[in-house]
Amino acid sequence: MRCANGIEARQVNELFINIDPIQAGGRLTADAMKAVIAYGDGYSVCDNCRKPNRLDYINKPPIAEFHRDLAAWLNMDSVRTVPGARRGFQAITNTYVRKGDPVLLTSLSHYTEFLAIEETGGIAREIPHDADHKITADATAIKIEEVMRESGRVPVLAFIDHVDYQYGNIHDVKAIAKVAHHYDIPVLYNGAYTVGILPVDGKDLGVDFVVGSGHKSMAAPAPSGVLAATKERAAEVFRTTAIEGDVTKRKFGIKEPEMMGCTLMGATLVGLMASFPLVKERVKHFDRELENNRMVLEALLSVSGTKVLSEYPRNHTLTRVDTIASFDKVAESHKKRGFYFSGALEEKGIVGVIPGATKVWKFNTYGTTSKQARHLADAFVTIATENGLSLMK
Repeated sequence: MRCANGIEARQVNELFINIDPIQAGGRLTADAMKAVIAYGDGYSVCDNCRKPNRLDYINKPPIAEFHRDLAAWLNMDSVRTVPGARRGFQAITNTYVRKGDPVLLTSLSHYTEFLAIEETGGIAREIPHDADHKITADATAIKIEEVMRESGRVPVLAFIDHVDYQYGNIHDVKAIAKVAHHYDIPVLYNGAYTVGILPVDGKDLGVDFVVGSGHKSMAAPAPSGVLAATKERAAEVFRTTAIEGDVTKRKFGIKEPEMMGCTLMGATLVGLMASFPLVKERVKHFDRELENNRMVLEALLSVSGTKVLSEYPRNHTLTRVDTIASFDKVAESHKKRGFYFSGALEEKGIVGVIPGATKVWKFNTYGTTSKQARHLADAFVTIATENGLSLMK
């Protein structure tokens, strides 16, 4: 099937159980699918844009109301929609970081956090993780003191991931933020794997910014994301333009430089809005998601030699496993090498594991039903026994 000349119709989520780590939380709701079609034209949401001519003031569709609801949901004072979490990072680093400024992130941080710092000329200083691949408040304090001794300066910003993308581990953001604020360092909460997945209360966590990913965790089209701030910080990162043309003397009202005037438009924004009611509801039921994840993980661990590299028991559905001593043993002599594994999964209606990966790999069961989770669990066990691997009693 093709949806246009040369473009195949994508049917991954319709035909398979998709456990791709970055795709699980971004699957669109039925309402979002309809919204994407209705508002697919580039400037569709601008039909009723009136003075002061800014996206978050539009009432039809109810974009202004959505911004207010979103801020309240995150328990922050102001919010903007942005083209992905990375653009939220960019807006914040552009506001606070100058060339040579030290910036804290962690040894588990996403590459986009590094790039946001690099773009401003800042210097990335990583908080190391402990033996359990966790970032702690103590390690944060030690790193801050180290930076101060070496540079004579306090870091100007701290990026802290609530759930990291490498292991899916949950880190104690509240305690880390408390340490950072002791040194007057603003804290950026990276909620790429939590906003839209778990309840997030920015003020309870004590952070200055909450950044989320629409296409990763809020059932929204890409690229989409959210950037929320406290009242104090909102005045800085959402500052309005002061520039003036020297010939025309033109000014641009309340446009915001870090948002380049307006951010999300058309299908991305309305898709994010359309999924919001379901997203608000689903974060209340994460315990069900963990139950399904544990069902699958128990099956994997029943295969002799399989290890969990993420914290265990699991507190998030994104999980990293080591199958060097199990599925990879088969790959050593299999005619398809490591590709046998993803191939066998696909034959059973499962996709999302990197083709060829049999050593260390990640999966995400978020959004599966209990029936689908059972199928996943049975599939891993069946593939193991079909290839001569033993099971733990």
